[in-house]
Amino acid sequence: MLQTVEIPLWLLILILLFAAVTALSHFLLPSVRWFFRRRMERAVARLNTRLERPIQPFKLARRHDMIQRLIYDPEVIEAAGAWAHENGVPENVGFETARRYAREIVPRFSATAYFGFAIRLARFISRTAYTVRTSSADEAALKGIDKDATVIFVMNHRSNMDYVLVTYLAAERSALSYAVGEWARVWPLTALIRAMGAYFIRRKNSNDLYRKVLERYVQLATKGGVTQAVFPEGGLSLTGEMRPAKLGILSYIVSDFDPAGKDVVFVPVSLNYDRVLEDRILTEAHTAGDRRFRFGLPSALGFLLRQLRFKLTGRFHRFGYAAVRFGRPLSLRGFRESSGGDAELTRNLGRELMRRIGQGMPITPVPLVAQVVAVAGAPIPRQELEAQVKALARRLNDSGFPLQLPRGDAGLAVEMGLKILLLRRILLEEEEGIRANPEERALLEFYAAGVRQLLENKDFSALPQ
Repeated sequence: MLQTVEIPLWLLILILLFAAVTALSHFLLPSVRWFFRRRMERAVARLNTRLERPIQPFKLARRHDMIQRLIYDPEVIEAAGAWAHENGVPENVGFETARRYAREIVPRFSATAYFGFAIRLARFISRTAYTVRTSSADEAALKGIDKDATVIFVMNHRSNMDYVLVTYLAAERSALSYAVGEWARVWPLTALIRAMGAYFIRRKNSNDLYRKVLERYVQLATKGGVTQAVFPEGGLSLTGEMRPAKLGILSYIVSDFDPAGKDVVFVPVSLNYDRVLEDRILTEAHTAGDRRFRFGLPSALGFLLRQLRFKLTGRFHRFGYAAVRFGRPLSLRGFRESSGGDAELTRNLGRELMRRIGQGMPITPVPLVAQVVAVAGAPIPRQELEAQVKALARRLNDSGFPLQLPRGDAGLAVEMGLKILLLRRILLEEEEGIRANPEERALLEFYAAGVRQLLENKDFSALPQ
């Protein structure tokens, strides 16, 4: 019993390592996790006192618990069994596949990361890159939304800057949970985006089991009162025009909606920019005829380093206006009653939301100037350009579209829009006047297209589905 036993040093180190891991996992780590979780709960309680819509317990649940809840959902279990039968594999393989999908989708929300880091970073980037302008169609209606309702911000997708801008502007309302595409599933963005509460969506290579797991997550989050942000267009516009709504996430929400339970309120959000950061990438993809974007982390870092160099050398210029307009809220319960029930409800809801987004589109200087020059067949003198921009601004204003111009002056808008477009050589100034640069015609049309779409289809009722 008391005899000396000789063992190799490597084995002793291995035994001590296993003992240390066991002690940590069974005694120390649970206490540490409890300590930090208690601190987090107290911090969230203080934070909720100043938010319009407090962070819901669902959003604060541990990721492991949420994954377990999702994969043991009866509908997911049934879908896993059907998938296994269809693919000729054991049911446990189908269950593990569902678990993998759940781990891929479910976020790891951190209030500290969101409100301590992400909001500050979003505010810094937004204010540094743009002059931010906001407006509301009915601020009283926004503040009057039922506190027990689930709020979903529904936005047009103009740029990946949308995530940053709306996160910053909605900081005093609540923590948003975004539906994020596969573009963000790259290191180190993945961990940061999960910590901000976003959930990933596959745009391609999905199957019935994956869609069921995603559907149930969206439905559970909606029932749990999680404030969400959704881009119904599904992806960035390659042409500058708004795209028709894809009905996937909307159909998940509508199909699980109980009129007698918690209401769901959609807030249309219209976004527009004087410069879309990805405009060249988008127009090149449109010219190529596909959605394969020539973009990656090295390109993004290169762009940031160039802007930093401009900042340090005093040559940095803001990219113009970033304009956001919050539209009138739409109650799903009220819309369902007025539309006569569930028949075509999702399709009609998608049309109505896109109509409201389109009608609330804020008009900024660059698209105004771009539209006038794009339709001109010859160089335009500055004086004539200003007169045509003023006439176009009046026409849009009379049609109910909100204008976001410097001091509300179309003349100043011409100066601002021209400065940006001439600096980027999208337009050229010659003795005869202002004309389009043939080499940058695609970019000019990209910015003009948004205004042209408003003029041609101002109620958006004819958007294809």
